[in-house]
Amino acid sequence: MSASPCWHLAQLNIGRVRAPMDDPLMAGFVAELESVNALADSAAGFVWRLQTEAGDATAIRPYDDDRILINMSVWKTIEALKAFVYRTHHVDVMRQREKWFERIDTYFIALWWVPAGTIPTVLEAKLRLDHLRQHGESPYAFSFKKVFSPPAELSEPTTISSKAADSA
Repeated sequence: MSASPCWHLAQLNIGRVRAPMDDPLMAGFVAELESVNALADSAAGFVWRLQTEAGDATAIRPYDDDRILINMSVWKTIEALKAFVYRTHHVDVMRQREKWFERIDTYFIALWWVPAGTIPTVLEAKLRLDHLRQHGESPYAFSFKKVFSPPAELSEPTTISSKAADSA
């Protein structure tokens, strides 16, 4: 799915930490935050990420459950986001997530297209994730498993693992 000059990809992911951020159990995760965030900031196709003045989003708690952390970012393409997530040091940290985060048995990542230059709000991101959980994947909110094209280019959903999508 090539870059669209009109659309960027927004993403939200959430996780429920096993302990407060200052607990020794979370030390390994906290130690990785700065380097992983710097890696994202310098990644090809990176546009924006949610952060406080401290440089990360761990202090932002938009859910009633204080142990739910959020991460939001915007990328030029799905390929750019996937390259960061699965082909950088981020994947090494992600492989250790069970040390720091409880398992979530439903969608915890939502992707959606935003007009280029638009920064999504936390409320919008929460609504997208809620919609995905209630209705499944659609152009409104989807995951890496079933990626939809940007609205101006929308035809049929693309299933990443399908050979038919590769030949389209």
